[in-house]
Amino acid sequence: MKIEYNNLYTHFVFSTFERQPLLHKNNRERIEKYIAGIIKNNSSKLYAIYCNTDHLHFLLSRSPTISEEQLATTIAESSERFINENKFTKFKFSWQYSASAFSISKSDVDKVCKYILNQPEHHKKITFTEEYDHFIKHYQETLCKNKVIR
Repeated sequence: MKIEYNNLYTHFVFSTFERQPLLHKNNRERIEKYIAGIIKNNSSKLYAIYCNTDHLHFLLSRSPTISEEQLATTIAESSERFINENKFTKFKFSWQYSASAFSISKSDVDKVCKYILNQPEHHKKITFTEEYDHFIKHYQETLCKNKVIR
Protein backbone atom coordinates (compact mmCIF):
# COMPACT_ATOMS: atom_id res chain seq x y z
CA MET A 1 0.00 0.00 0.00
CA LYS A 2 1.33 3.46 -0.85
CA ILE A 3 1.97 5.74 2.12
CA GLU A 4 1.00 9.31 1.23
CA TYR A 5 2.12 10.93 4.48
CA ASN A 6 4.67 9.83 7.02
CA ASN A 7 5.93 11.14 10.31
CA LEU A 8 9.02 8.98 10.81
CA TYR A 9 11.63 11.11 12.61
CA THR A 10 14.79 9.30 13.63
CA HIS A 11 17.86 10.52 15.54
CA PHE A 12 20.85 8.41 14.49
CA VAL A 13 24.13 8.13 16.34
CA PHE A 14 27.16 6.53 14.66
CA SER A 15 30.51 6.17 16.35
CA THR A 16 33.91 5.68 14.81
CA PHE A 17 35.47 2.23 15.13
CA GLU A 18 36.52 1.75 18.76
CA ARG A 19 35.38 5.34 19.33
CA GLN A 20 38.71 6.66 18.12
CA PRO A 21 38.86 10.44 17.43
CA LEU A 22 39.68 9.97 13.75
CA LEU A 23 37.60 12.65 12.05
CA HIS A 24 39.35 16.01 11.90
CA LYS A 25 37.17 19.09 12.26
CA ASN A 26 38.60 20.47 8.98
CA ASN A 27 36.75 17.68 7.13
CA ARG A 28 33.52 17.93 9.11
CA GLU A 29 31.60 20.07 6.62
CA ARG A 30 32.51 17.90 3.61
CA ILE A 31 31.48 14.72 5.44
CA GLU A 32 28.18 16.29 6.55
CA LYS A 33 27.38 17.49 3.01
CA TYR A 34 28.17 14.06 1.59
CA ILE A 35 25.88 12.34 4.10
CA ALA A 36 23.16 14.95 3.40
CA GLY A 37 23.31 13.91 -0.26
CA ILE A 38 22.95 10.22 0.63
CA ILE A 39 19.90 11.02 2.75
CA LYS A 40 18.32 13.10 -0.02
CA ASN A 41 19.03 10.37 -2.60
CA ASN A 42 17.12 7.94 -0.37
CA SER A 43 13.95 10.08 -0.42
CA SER A 44 14.47 11.23 3.15
CA LYS A 45 14.84 14.71 4.63
CA LEU A 46 17.75 15.83 6.83
CA TYR A 47 16.96 18.24 9.68
CA ALA A 48 20.29 18.44 11.51
CA ILE A 49 23.73 16.83 11.36
CA TYR A 50 26.98 17.22 13.30
CA CYS A 51 30.12 15.20 12.79
CA ASN A 52 32.32 15.08 15.89
CA THR A 53 35.83 13.59 15.88
CA ASP A 54 34.58 10.26 17.25
CA HIS A 55 30.86 10.17 16.52
CA LEU A 56 28.10 11.52 14.32
CA HIS A 57 24.56 12.70 15.11
CA PHE A 58 21.87 13.32 12.54
CA LEU A 59 18.12 13.74 12.59
CA LEU A 60 16.01 12.94 9.57
CA SER A 61 12.53 12.18 8.43
CA ARG A 62 12.82 8.83 6.73
CA SER A 63 10.97 7.61 3.69
CA PRO A 64 8.62 4.74 4.59
CA THR A 65 10.13 2.73 1.71
CA ILE A 66 13.41 2.19 3.59
CA SER A 67 14.03 0.86 7.10
CA GLU A 68 16.30 2.51 9.66
CA GLU A 69 18.75 -0.38 9.27
CA GLN A 70 18.84 -0.13 5.46
CA LEU A 71 19.36 3.63 5.59
CA ALA A 72 22.03 3.42 8.31
CA THR A 73 23.89 0.75 6.34
CA THR A 74 23.77 2.80 3.14
CA ILE A 75 25.00 5.93 4.94
CA ALA A 76 27.75 4.07 6.80
CA GLU A 77 29.10 2.18 3.79
CA SER A 78 28.97 5.18 1.45
CA SER A 79 30.50 7.64 3.93
CA GLU A 80 33.27 5.18 4.87
CA ARG A 81 34.17 4.90 1.18
CA PHE A 82 34.07 8.71 0.80
CA ILE A 83 36.27 9.29 3.87
CA ASN A 84 38.79 6.66 2.74
CA GLU A 85 38.92 7.79 -0.90
CA ASN A 86 39.58 11.36 0.24
CA LYS A 87 42.18 10.21 2.78
CA PHE A 88 40.57 12.12 5.66
CA THR A 89 42.34 9.76 8.11
CA LYS A 90 45.83 8.24 8.25
CA PHE A 91 44.42 4.73 8.54
CA LYS A 92 41.50 2.91 6.97
CA PHE A 93 38.34 4.51 8.37
CA SER A 94 35.22 2.66 9.49
CA TRP A 95 32.23 3.21 11.71
CA GLN A 96 31.38 0.83 14.55
CA TYR A 97 29.56 -2.31 13.43
CA SER A 98 26.33 -1.04 14.96
CA ALA A 99 24.62 2.32 15.36
CA SER A 100 21.68 3.67 17.31
CA ALA A 101 18.40 4.99 15.99
CA PHE A 102 15.98 6.79 18.31
CA SER A 103 12.47 7.66 17.18
CA ILE A 104 11.54 11.27 17.83
CA SER A 105 8.08 12.80 18.03
CA LYS A 106 7.32 15.75 15.79
CA SER A 107 7.06 17.98 18.87
CA ASP A 108 10.69 17.14 19.77
CA VAL A 109 12.23 17.84 16.35
CA ASP A 110 13.27 21.40 17.20
CA LYS A 111 14.76 20.38 20.55
CA VAL A 112 16.76 17.53 18.99
CA CYS A 113 17.96 19.77 16.13
CA LYS A 114 19.27 22.31 18.65
CA TYR A 115 20.93 19.53 20.63
CA ILE A 116 22.68 18.15 17.53
CA LEU A 117 23.83 21.55 16.27
CA ASN A 118 25.14 22.45 19.74
CA GLN A 119 27.51 19.47 19.93
CA PRO A 120 30.75 21.46 20.46
CA GLU A 121 29.36 23.21 23.55
CA HIS A 122 27.67 20.06 24.78
CA HIS A 123 30.89 18.05 24.67
CA LYS A 124 32.75 20.59 26.75
CA LYS A 125 30.60 19.32 29.63
CA ILE A 126 30.08 15.63 28.86
CA THR A 127 32.02 12.92 27.02
CA PHE A 128 30.56 10.88 24.20
CA THR A 129 30.53 7.76 26.42
CA GLU A 130 28.57 9.63 29.12
CA GLU A 131 26.25 11.07 26.48
CA TYR A 132 25.58 7.67 24.93
CA ASP A 133 24.95 6.03 28.32
CA HIS A 134 22.47 8.83 29.05
CA PHE A 135 20.60 8.17 25.78
CA ILE A 136 20.32 4.46 26.48
CA LYS A 137 19.17 5.03 30.06
CA HIS A 138 16.67 7.73 29.00
CA TYR A 139 15.04 5.62 26.29
CA GLN A 140 14.94 2.48 28.43
CA GLU A 141 13.36 4.35 31.35
CA THR A 142 10.85 6.01 29.04
CA LEU A 143 9.84 2.61 27.70
CA CYS A 144 9.56 1.10 31.18
CA LYS A 145 7.43 3.95 32.53
CA ASN A 146 4.92 3.41 29.74
CA LYS A 147 4.91 -0.37 29.95
CA VAL A 148 1.54 -1.96 30.52
CA ILE A 149 1.68 -4.43 33.40
CA ARG A 150 -0.98 -7.14 33.60
